[in-house]
Amino acid sequence: MTVELREITRATVAAVCKLDAGDGGKQVAPNAVSIAQAHFQGEAWFRAVYADGLLVGFVMLYDPTLVERPDEPDFFLWRLMIDKSHQGKGYGRAAVEALVEHVRTRPGAQMLLGSHVKGAERLSRFYQSLGFRYTGVEDSGELVMERTLG
Repeated sequence: MTVELREITRATVAAVCKLDAGDGGKQVAPNAVSIAQAHFQGEAWFRAVYADGLLVGFVMLYDPTLVERPDEPDFFLWRLMIDKSHQGKGYGRAAVEALVEHVRTRPGAQMLLGSHVKGAERLSRFYQSLGFRYTGVEDSGELVMERTLG
């Protein structure tokens, strides 16, 4: 399996917006909302997730190196969504690993933060299996996690 993070284009944006995590927006915002937010946040780096050439998901990263004066100094996995028809196939895991590799190329990157809503035990296990650990911080009802990139 080859998973790639590809730039979203005029030709692909509608398909990316049609992807559905199947959670009714409870754990991840719809992609259209994320893309709209990204256009007003200079630190946003977002990509479509492709597995063996097939569109399967979306990721969005807070990258403080994209602006001169970022609001926060740390890289943050803002969004990760895999379409409900493609979940459970390892695409989310591969997408996070591809994102980690991207972050490692950024100046000063030493850690990647992420978060999930309270009570999302499946997400907790998923992120922990990828090397994320809880920081003890709660932000807007979400539990913050970190992964060292070293």
